[in-house]
Amino acid sequence: MTSTSGSEYRFSDQVGFLLRRAYQRHAAIFKEMVAHTQLTAAQFVVLCTVREHGTCQVPDIVAATSIDEPSVRGIIERLKWRELLQVAHEPGDARRMVMTLTPAGRTIVETVTPIAEQITELTFADLDAGERETLVALLRRIGESDGTAATGQ
Repeated sequence: MTSTSGSEYRFSDQVGFLLRRAYQRHAAIFKEMVAHTQLTAAQFVVLCTVREHGTCQVPDIVAATSIDEPSVRGIIERLKWRELLQVAHEPGDARRMVMTLTPAGRTIVETVTPIAEQITELTFADLDAGERETLVALLRRIGESDGTAATGQ
């Protein structure tokens, strides 16, 4: 790792850049391998979340996926339109929705899941088992950090 002070700063050595490149590679692999489903990675994780919960609401999906609420609502609309999700509105509050998978939604999750496992393998590329475990553990730590250590709060 190089120093990040002054003129020695290189964006290509920074964690954000490296994470973005790794994600772009992963997203390209996902897109290529599931092109026949016309699912995005975000749509797939929303479907997986609904499958895991059985039934859920928008806040459940936001919490599980770390996708912002407006984006989740747009994804839900597209999945509903494709008849992969069934959406029921709570009586008395049209904004509150309860989602369940349709049979077609369940089938597509079951079809794509083994492909997603292959995508993970391709994303890891030539990392050995120890490197994979370390990478996953470090990414979890970064993702779960509340940032107070960096800000001193």
